[in-house]
Amino acid sequence: MTQTLLVELLTEELPPKVLAKLGDAFAAGIFNGLKARDFLEADAVATAYATPRRLAVAISKVRATSLDKSIREKVLPVSVALDAESRPSAPLVKKLAALAAQTGVTVITPDQLERAQDGKAESFFYSYTAKGSALEKGLQTALEESIAKLPIPKLMSYQRQHGRAAGETVHFVRPAHKLIALYGNNVVPLNILGLDAGNVTLGHRFLSSGSISVAAAEAYVDTLANQGKVIASFTGRKEKIRADLLARAGANLVLMPEALLDEVTALVEWPVVYECKFEDEFLSVPQECLILTMQTNQKYFALTDANGKLRSRFLIVSNLETATPQHIIQGNERVVRPRLSDAKFFFEQDKKKTLAERVPLLANVVYHNKLGNQLQRTERVKTLAAAIAGMLGGDVVLAERGALLAKTDLLTDMVGEFPELQGIMGTYYARHDGEADEVALAASEHYQPRFAGDALPASATGTAVALADKLETLVGIWGIGLQPTGDKDPFALRRHALGILRMLIEKRLPLSISALLKATADLFAGNPEFKDPSRDVTAFLHDRLRGQLRERGYAQNEIEAVVAQQPDTLDNITERLDAVQAFAALPEAEALAAANKRITNILKKIEGGVSGTVQNGLLREAAEQGLYSAMLLLKPQVDAAYAAGDFSSALKALAQLRQNVDAFFTDVMVNAEDEQLRNNRQALLAELHQMLNRVADISKLAA
Repeated sequence: MTQTLLVELLTEELPPKVLAKLGDAFAAGIFNGLKARDFLEADAVATAYATPRRLAVAISKVRATSLDKSIREKVLPVSVALDAESRPSAPLVKKLAALAAQTGVTVITPDQLERAQDGKAESFFYSYTAKGSALEKGLQTALEESIAKLPIPKLMSYQRQHGRAAGETVHFVRPAHKLIALYGNNVVPLNILGLDAGNVTLGHRFLSSGSISVAAAEAYVDTLANQGKVIASFTGRKEKIRADLLARAGANLVLMPEALLDEVTALVEWPVVYECKFEDEFLSVPQECLILTMQTNQKYFALTDANGKLRSRFLIVSNLETATPQHIIQGNERVVRPRLSDAKFFFEQDKKKTLAERVPLLANVVYHNKLGNQLQRTERVKTLAAAIAGMLGGDVVLAERGALLAKTDLLTDMVGEFPELQGIMGTYYARHDGEADEVALAASEHYQPRFAGDALPASATGTAVALADKLETLVGIWGIGLQPTGDKDPFALRRHALGILRMLIEKRLPLSISALLKATADLFAGNPEFKDPSRDVTAFLHDRLRGQLRERGYAQNEIEAVVAQQPDTLDNITERLDAVQAFAALPEAEALAAANKRITNILKKIEGGVSGTVQNGLLREAAEQGLYSAMLLLKPQVDAAYAAGDFSSALKALAQLRQNVDAFFTDVMVNAEDEQLRNNRQALLAELHQMLNRVADISKLAA
């Protein structure tokens, strides 16, 4: 027989930002603890509950007693268990007495033991059936383990005020007040954090009163909702909030990032959505400022029209349901007004000084003690951005101006209050100052991509400054010995590397990685703390490139075929990979890949490398003559396809060489005794190797 088990821990208000994690960990800890002790059926299910004042879990199909276990326990090696006359030794007698006490039998004799091979020696084993234990015992241990492993950011210490544990010091995330442990409709006698289990809890702090008795584990959710005005499920509350926000928004769009939804869900037990307003005059402030202050400081939900323009109405999620919510609405409108006024004040004050006027002040901001201040860094980025713009045929003057002003909004009051707005405010202020639009856009675009999947810079100037900014950070920080190690990357160099790669690949920029790294390293010339890391950074970029390409669905051997060549430009790497994929599907691919691998190994062993070119008169065997003729015939076709960027056609054309290559390795001795013949055949293989590997190293496709 099985029943549903319910465990609830009622506390003071829990930290909202970790409530969901605490709820899941509490439930998983108890579930896994009971599962490990054989209290659960195979299809048992745990349902986690978490509200601002409680952590709970309901588990279906829980056994009242755990299953019996058949145990085969090693006793002692035979060499220790028996003396020279093969009689039981003192250690064996002692061990059997301990085993008898452990298993609850009167006595265990040597003839009850099994003698079996144990590795290279023999040992005695004892087999017995361990009776299942009561749920009370297993649940007590599982609950203790679960609470001990909770991801609690900071423990509180407090003393119990009531009950038999009064005066006892307890350590938990927040003071705990009640414990429910119900198996079906029966209380499981547990004790944790100085609390004895019962079937009584409390409902909503304001919408219910008095204790609430839960009759049975299955009645928990309905009892809390009906009598306590509490929606126990974190997910259930979150989805109700989402639906209510959408309903209240009407024709407008509601901005509800998941992180904000999670935090608000963790603050309320009975969510109710109300509509509020603020004065239209605040809409003259950049809407990002207003949205951020509403979301960050007040946990409000902003509304926009269909075109994304902010409205002067916003939504709040209250923990109080009332037929007369005017005082709640007016109170929240009154609270948000000073925040919006601050944003407006910061914006108006910041506009009194141009970004260009702020540039010299960057000298007062330390970048890194080994790399100087932000003004020095800005000059480096400016030089590099101009160089990149020149490489791309862009506007060098705009790139220099964009880089010069890109970081100046860090000195504004608005960004000082809301660091998340860096770049965004720079664009607003640059436009106010009358800067060219590409210069203004570079202030925000140079941070892109900020994270995986983020948009890339749209403007040419923004792209040049973004590349320069990321390269300066990557090379500069690495060059002073602060490269990523293991899982530590305090300067986000992996993110910068991925951003560089995405721009080079997705924007098809024909830029040389080696040239970019050299231009960047040159910026630090004369700095005694800096050591050129270009070689290591190149390997780092190629390693990150492998990861990016795997995420795009390419096979590991296909990626290696391209990346193993250490490509210096990435603008056509997608075409190369697609060509490799198409080539790998051909019936000739496997044999040619194996042959190419063989050629690579032969060429590696030639001391001093291959000397000379192929001399037609020294091609004695029919197979080598046929191979060379086929190569000469195909070369114009392969060259033309390669020059046109048609890498797939170039590789597919090479498939025609398969029979000639097979015949060569069957009929021709490469390392002939005659030096002239040997050198000529090696030259032939070197030329073939060059043809086969021009698009990619197809030897990597060999099994």
